[in-house]
Amino acid sequence: MSSPSNNPAPRQKPGQSPGTTRIVAGESAKPKRKRALEISLAAGLALLIGAGAAVASTVSRTNEAAPAAVPAATPAAELKLGYFGNINHAPALIGVSQGLIAKSLGETKLSTQVFSAGPAAIEALNAGAIDATYIGPNPAINSYVKSKGESVSIIAGAASGGAQLVVKPGITSAADLAGRKLATPQLGATQDVALRAWLGRQGHRTKTDGSGDVAINPTENAQTLKLFQDGKLDGAWLPEPWASRLVLQAGAKVLVDERDLWDKGEFITTVLIVNKKFAAAHPDTVKALLKGHVESVGWLNAAPAAEKSTVLNAALQESAGAALPADVIDRSLKNIVYTVDPLAGTYRKLLQDGVDAGTTTQADINGLFDLTALNSVLGEGATGPKVSAQGLGQD
Repeated sequence: MSSPSNNPAPRQKPGQSPGTTRIVAGESAKPKRKRALEISLAAGLALLIGAGAAVASTVSRTNEAAPAAVPAATPAAELKLGYFGNINHAPALIGVSQGLIAKSLGETKLSTQVFSAGPAAIEALNAGAIDATYIGPNPAINSYVKSKGESVSIIAGAASGGAQLVVKPGITSAADLAGRKLATPQLGATQDVALRAWLGRQGHRTKTDGSGDVAINPTENAQTLKLFQDGKLDGAWLPEPWASRLVLQAGAKVLVDERDLWDKGEFITTVLIVNKKFAAAHPDTVKALLKGHVESVGWLNAAPAAEKSTVLNAALQESAGAALPADVIDRSLKNIVYTVDPLAGTYRKLLQDGVDAGTTTQADINGLFDLTALNSVLGEGATGPKVSAQGLGQD
């Protein structure tokens, strides 16, 4: 039998129910009903505060600005395409003249504009006068660098090769170029950069204002031919068919074939680029353009030589205003490979050449390529392996 506790439980006061809050020393005693009323009021106040917070939260969410709706991507009503009237831009010449690009675009209207050099085409692209263009890689790089990656994307390659430094027969070495006058298509154009960078490696200083050890005069290609024939130029670094024209029609000789300056002789001379804002708004139109481009390159690589020469010459006459002798066409085509691969591994050198030439600045060009749509087209048509931008660290 257990012993009784030495601390008996306190006696319950008369009228106090079990569970009622006990008043201890230091608290003022309050009647039971008043205390209950206070508790009820406190609970009600808590409920009101909670409800008010919920209402405020709802109102706040209702009054918050809704995220701006992103416009749905749609095919463009019109695609404005630029290209040059030369053999390096044959995918454009074929795609336009044979209706391959227009057919791929479907209901989107195709408008075209012909340029003579890359910087002018870039200016038109950035101004919205055109949406996409075939162009040399250096103007594309320069635009990308200046805009901090916001202006253009390279979406495909078009041509590799087809650029030479041709000079008067008496010039036999780089040393002979001191004090001479040379031409390029335009300041900052791909051949302009190539010439300035090469001369620098030979120990010749050049400046963008035309001064230096060798004077470089940016000149339209047609004028270059005439000036060379008149003895007012000593040479020029040119794309095709202009290099072949100076050789076959004006007696020039090849001092430098640019293929000899690149690993495996592979260097890009023409790419297809697009305005980034246009591409974001009209991805289906860009993909349709690429479909026509891929078909054009395929046609060039499959057509018999005679047919290719005839069709290209007709397209050149339409775009550039004059047909070419068959030997000029044939020589030009032997120097060029048409490819949808932009040869991404060559762009670090291209950028450095631009820096050395004084036409661009050092920069990170990762992000220059967007080859997703091209690879989608290649996958659908089973036309060949996918291409990549791994040379720049991109997938």
